Amino acid sequence: MTENTEKLLDDVGWQLLYLLQENARLSFKELGQRVGLAPSSVAERIHRMEEAEILLGYHAQINLEKVGLLILAFIRMSTPGQNSARIAQILAALPEILECYRLTGSEAFIMKACVSSVKQLEILIDQLSQYGQPTTSLVLSVPLTRRIVEKR
Repeated sequence: MTENTEKLLDDVGWQLLYLLQENARLSFKELGQRVGLAPSSVAERIHRMEEAEILLGYHAQINLEKVGLLILAFIRMSTPGQNSARIAQILAALPEILECYRLTGSEAFIMKACVSSVKQLEILIDQLSQYGQPTTSLVLSVPLTRRIVEKR
């Protein structure tokens, strides 16, 4: 952690991060009231956190079932090492892949995929099979959706 990052992550900085993770739509005025700063000071601190890439973005959380994406799966894939960069590009172009992580060990990637039907999942698995050996696990439920990162 750099000295600049340490300054941004004082107690007030962590309070702001916590509040934004709970509700990123809070106004600078509301955030300021909760942490004891003027709205302009809050805006400046948040801007500096964005510049330092501590805050990477603000996102809407979507109910996948409500938009017709009924099946959530994790797909692990083994692949020859020399293909990893190419495969990462291919995965980025597949809209069914919500997230992808490159791994150590026997499997090169783990992907979070969402599809509307078993048939669509089968098509996706067939596409991925061209580049390696996929192993798929269907999600039955999600007991923990998102954890707030706190100062440790």
